[in-house]
Amino acid sequence: MNYSVGEKVATRTAFGEALAQFGGRNKKVVVFDADLSGSTKTEKFAKLYPDRHFNFGIAEANMVTAAAGMALRAKIPFACSFAMFVTGRGWEYIRNSICYPNLNVKIVGTHAGILTGEDGATHQALEDIALMRSLPNMKIICPADAAEMYLAMDEILKDFGPTYIRLGRGDVPVIYGPDHQFRIGFGDILTYGEDISLIATGTMVHICLEAAKMLEDHGLKVMVVNISTIKPIDEKLIVDCAQKTKMVVTAEDHNIIGGLGSAVSEVLTEHYPAKLHRIGMEDRFGESGKPADLYKKYGLDVQGVYERVLTWWENRSL
Repeated sequence: MNYSVGEKVATRTAFGEALAQFGGRNKKVVVFDADLSGSTKTEKFAKLYPDRHFNFGIAEANMVTAAAGMALRAKIPFACSFAMFVTGRGWEYIRNSICYPNLNVKIVGTHAGILTGEDGATHQALEDIALMRSLPNMKIICPADAAEMYLAMDEILKDFGPTYIRLGRGDVPVIYGPDHQFRIGFGDILTYGEDISLIATGTMVHICLEAAKMLEDHGLKVMVVNISTIKPIDEKLIVDCAQKTKMVVTAEDHNIIGGLGSAVSEVLTEHYPAKLHRIGMEDRFGESGKPADLYKKYGLDVQGVYERVLTWWENRSL
């Protein structure tokens, strides 16, 4: 891994590089694409190992079903497409052909969230976490940066079972160094504080880190937490955060229904009832526009997160 902290790299780029590196060593790995190898960044693997790469065309349902068949033959298939289409079009087949028999298929959805930008609402997956969370046996990994995605690949290959890997289109700052230890099912505390727990996933992690710095100017100490495994979620860490801070907030580039916010709410409801504020797309579709403009419009940029958290904090006792 050759990413530097602060460098801007898309998680899908890191996925493609890690797949070629780790997947290349493991001859059980096969890669399926839906005519999008340039976008999903699997083209490097395809060039190095053409006998283990298969292009199914724009036919995601067929692709994931074939992946199930490969898994039954002891292969480790990676079925890759835009998050909107691999989870949406393929959901029934993922459910019945992959999750029900608990097969070792890795589903990769790139271009998730409104960070997808100009492609617009039809291509911006805001429901994919909710769809995959509802499936028994499915794990969900949403890395915060390129370094985490790259380092996660080794664990993903060692772990057995259906897994959904959620990746973004655009470049985001690298947060982690090469010594980061990724573990499926565990979150990661990035900054410590006793006032606010700011729990984020994916592209929202680096934004929350910047917002936390701005909140410090108001004397607030913020615990920023990266939940890169949304299922199984780190229940102990979430409860600990709620117990140690006075306010809990989640942030995600996803519909607030069924995503990270819902998952955290379920944990708190069952184990440590606490009020939760959710930042994300508020039960609506996205739209076409530059990613930065969309993040600003919907309050997912640094300023938007900062202002909402500060307002909630100032009105917490009302």
